[in-house]
Amino acid sequence: MCSPRSGGKKNASFGLIRCLSEYLAKLFNGMSVSRLFSKPPLVVFRPLMTQCSHCGRALNVQKTRKRWISTLHVGRFRAREVLLICKPCGHIERTGELCSLVPPGANFGYDVIVYAGKALFLRHRNEEEVVAELARQNIQISPREVSLLGTRFVVHLALAHQRRAPNITEDMQTRGGYICHLDATCEGGNPLLMSSIDSLSEIVLGNVKLPAEDEEHIVPFLRRIKQAYGIPLALVHDMGKGILKAVATIFPEVPDFICHFHFLRDIGKDFLGAEYDTIRKRLSKHGISAKLRYRAKQLKADLDRHPELIEVLQSGIENALLPAEARQFMPVVNVYALIQWTLRGKSDGHGYGFPFDRPHLTFAKRIHHLHGELEKLKAIKLRGVRKDNRPYFKPYLDLENIIRDRTLWKTVSEIEEKITVFEKLRKAMRIAATSGRHGLNDEGRKGNIRTIEKRVKTFRAWLTRRKDYPRNPAAKKMTAQIDKYWEKLFADPITAETPAGPILIQPQRTNNILEQFFRSLKRASRRRTGNASSSRMLRTILAETPLVRNVENPSSLRILLGGKASLEEVFAEVDIDTFRDAFRKAQDVPEKIPAKLKPLIAMPDFPEKLLSMAEKAAA
Repeated sequence: MCSPRSGGKKNASFGLIRCLSEYLAKLFNGMSVSRLFSKPPLVVFRPLMTQCSHCGRALNVQKTRKRWISTLHVGRFRAREVLLICKPCGHIERTGELCSLVPPGANFGYDVIVYAGKALFLRHRNEEEVVAELARQNIQISPREVSLLGTRFVVHLALAHQRRAPNITEDMQTRGGYICHLDATCEGGNPLLMSSIDSLSEIVLGNVKLPAEDEEHIVPFLRRIKQAYGIPLALVHDMGKGILKAVATIFPEVPDFICHFHFLRDIGKDFLGAEYDTIRKRLSKHGISAKLRYRAKQLKADLDRHPELIEVLQSGIENALLPAEARQFMPVVNVYALIQWTLRGKSDGHGYGFPFDRPHLTFAKRIHHLHGELEKLKAIKLRGVRKDNRPYFKPYLDLENIIRDRTLWKTVSEIEEKITVFEKLRKAMRIAATSGRHGLNDEGRKGNIRTIEKRVKTFRAWLTRRKDYPRNPAAKKMTAQIDKYWEKLFADPITAETPAGPILIQPQRTNNILEQFFRSLKRASRRRTGNASSSRMLRTILAETPLVRNVENPSSLRILLGGKASLEEVFAEVDIDTFRDAFRKAQDVPEKIPAKLKPLIAMPDFPEKLLSMAEKAAA
């Protein structure tokens, strides 16, 4: 039982206040129950029973306690909770009404926790933005408290997910089972975040932070996946040795496939990596980017005085005609535009990354092209006046040294020859198409797997028949990689049993469902924190944060709710002791070690050296 008090006078029941708040929300924007009273109401929560639910004996008041509570439904109010105790057996009775509104000992209701969690992780708002949003709903909260509510949200969600694991398994069985995709994201020396997702239901199954991507640490994670959801129909993952060994240990009889995108990317890195790295280093040695940007900055100052010249250039290109009055200024805009075109080569690509995108190579080729164009342009006197062409000369001279770099251009020639081979394999596998516009959103679903297998076989035969193959170690390594993973690349459709009968399921041939997920996770973190560092995100993020994705999945949300109307109701069912234990563990985030300190503490004799230093200083 509960009752509200304001100024010491008893009002309607708490249930009536809550009902009234719902009507007020529809009538008055920003209105809350707390605004109905001269000061926030006092609401008394007392159990209705008079006898112990365990032994049936009389209950006595153990104690009363007060705390401030804020909920979206009610606003801010003061709660007085009456606890009853059975003295013979020691059982304590408390009202379920308060427990359904707010966690024990907390000041913000479950509805505020859910609101803050969704705002942080689904709408990617930062703490200050959430503070402002809640303030408009008459909830006063600090950024630090919002952050803690975000942690509470993830922990509650993880515990609810664990409770619903049997229901998730049952749901997946209606589809014939699940296909387990595994992948990990990492940055530098920070922990890896490994996730598992079912590609059929797109439900995130589990997550873990690992110190290293090796068999020892991956095996326990896979064992938990197996215990929770059973044996998958198949697995899809990258070529990491740790994952390969762990999968063989836990799922020895399960069809196991290599992600085509990862396979082609790793082959391409091995095949093109040495030459590409040389090109990058040669470009850096010449400092050509800085030189071109400096020239562009100088030219931009002149161009700003005649902004109309850009339109003149556009018109001249389209109509092959330049007005006589603009010709003396055209070298400025010409060379500025050419430099910007050249620099744009550094960002060339379709979003796949190396080896599919090769921006350093594109930049180098544009430099060479720029040099040739400047040589031709400086000989063309638009007005017959040589001094008009002065803007061409300085950037032309800037390029002289790099144009004479034989190592660079020999390497460019070598990598372009290799690229023809790599692109032939890329085309055969129909992955990361150069004409595509999906970037890493391309899941490689197009194309019959048997047709692709045949095309790759044809490519391999073509490669081994080339005259240079016997003396080409890189080509031999490529064919060895193809042969090694052949059985894990080309999956036959899998027969799966469903309540409606057997069906055929074709596993996705890429792991891009997880790659996309990790990229969205990083983008969300940057949006929320304003920090571009992925390493910081991986260091501080809760391992179970990826489960937030399930809230946006209608199928998984239905399972999580389990017939309840809202996540608030689901969270209120979580055992408080279990929550507190999980919450304590979630807050145990390793402290960031200063970068300069890391090599010191890595010394095997660091303590002794520290002691020696102190002793010498004291002497």
